[in-house]
Amino acid sequence: MQTLLGRESTYKEGIDLLIAFRKEMFGQITQIVNGYPEEAFWQMPYANADGYHSKTLAYSIWHIFRIEDIVAHTLIANDEQVFFRGGYQARIGSPISTTGNELQGEEIASFSKMDILALYDYAKAVMFSVDELLQGLDYAGMKRKFTEADKERIAASGCVSTDGRAAWLIDYWCGKDVRGLIKMPFSRHWIMHVEAMRRIKNKLCRDARRGVDPVAYCGLSCNHCFLTEWCGSCRTKYNTCSYATIFEDRRCPNAACCQEKGLDGCYECPELESCTKGFYEPGNDGANAARAQAMFIRKYGKNALLKVHDRLHERYDFAKSQEILGQDAYKGLKMLEDEYMALRDGKANPS
Repeated sequence: MQTLLGRESTYKEGIDLLIAFRKEMFGQITQIVNGYPEEAFWQMPYANADGYHSKTLAYSIWHIFRIEDIVAHTLIANDEQVFFRGGYQARIGSPISTTGNELQGEEIASFSKMDILALYDYAKAVMFSVDELLQGLDYAGMKRKFTEADKERIAASGCVSTDGRAAWLIDYWCGKDVRGLIKMPFSRHWIMHVEAMRRIKNKLCRDARRGVDPVAYCGLSCNHCFLTEWCGSCRTKYNTCSYATIFEDRRCPNAACCQEKGLDGCYECPELESCTKGFYEPGNDGANAARAQAMFIRKYGKNALLKVHDRLHERYDFAKSQEILGQDAYKGLKMLEDEYMALRDGKANPS
């Protein structure tokens, strides 16, 4: 992207690549906002760490898009920020309109107790407005530099705190040309803070799963799932199972059914073999594999399943093992039983 932006013949291609990259990164933010409970957004699992992950999920979103809004609209376009135009301060419930650089420790946690969906709407509106600005840039405009008058305009907006932890931003931004601002904050700044959000939510998920049954209601092993770092499991508030998240209330029908019937899991249900609810819906790629594992648990227990999965995962990744088990529920059950018998008898892996 940086290379393409450096040449007049390719800068438009560079802008298109940048916008596609921003869309991909924003997808990570969307998954976090849609997937995690409200309390997750003001937690600070790395409060004393040295790095961007020492903040909160809410602060990270706020910080990315307040900076982007200020730089794009007050500095580059010299028009009204999305923040003020959309009345977002009141909608979000934020006590500040600044970038947040001046906040520390408990101030960050307290500040982060805001309306997360309104914050998300603001972030999305800023992204779209900046994408539009980027698409309207000509090559000469990308070389534009900034003046003392530009610095004074940002300072007068009151959107950058005079605190030493924040005041430096004005000189930093105005020391770049527009192309430099595309690199930071319109791309690299996102990478830094989205990566920090990933570390925060992974730690929250690990903490949520500590001491929790690692077998999902449907019979899958959370310990062996490709979503292990993303998901706190369907037995916690941090449930971001790829199946659960397709429903508006983010509840898997199998988990809901088990909870309503007072079952520990589908493996306790007499309708298991014929069930077509949720994950077991005909046509779902994982239906046969999940049913096979639930049937195995019914016969041998959850600990046996976890041991068999440990053995399977010495040879296959999660996707491959589920593919093999999912060809047919009864064949999958037989494969799990063969693995279990070999394990119990101390034999090598079955062929």
